[in-house]
Amino acid sequence: MQPGPKPVPIELTGREREILEKLERRHTSPQRLVVRARVILEAAGGCGNAEIADNLQLRRDTVRKWRRRWADETERLAAVQAEEPGETALRAAIETVLSDSERSGGPAKFTPEQIAQLIAVACEKPEDCGRPVSHWTARELAEEVMKRGLFAELSVRSAGRFLKSGGPSAASAALLAERSTRGSRGVRNRGASSMPSLRTSA
Repeated sequence: MQPGPKPVPIELTGREREILEKLERRHTSPQRLVVRARVILEAAGGCGNAEIADNLQLRRDTVRKWRRRWADETERLAAVQAEEPGETALRAAIETVLSDSERSGGPAKFTPEQIAQLIAVACEKPEDCGRPVSHWTARELAEEVMKRGLFAELSVRSAGRFLKSGGPSAASAALLAERSTRGSRGVRNRGASSMPSLRTSA
């Protein structure tokens, strides 16, 4: 019997490993993210797909899928780490990588690069960007990032999800306020009206 193809090798940076281990231990982490974080950690530890599947009671195809997903996003994760020295953007990017892809017709998710850009912009004070508000609103945020050319299109709805959610595609309002003095770009939101949807790369 011919041996199967070698599994895609996984190498983690120290920051990636630390965040994956925190995600795995965090009680509030969705179970699916905990399992996927374990897949990547075991893969980085040299385990093969069959061994990981046995350890975690998963199908080999599932292990192979998340190993490949991580490998495909390695360059993007490296770009986020180079641009944002803190943990926030990288954690959000990692959660994005380990999240389910949007189904056809569903709302688009943020790419790791877009997360870093949105966080950086949203960390600025709206008034410093010429916005007549004390806190970012969905419309102000969407208008600002498009004005700066960071997004070709960003809907108010998508910007609102970013501001309200603490998940893979967003940072919480408290987190944004916490990082407000360190941001280098600005993103705004204002209310909720219909604007072109966010376009992201697959």
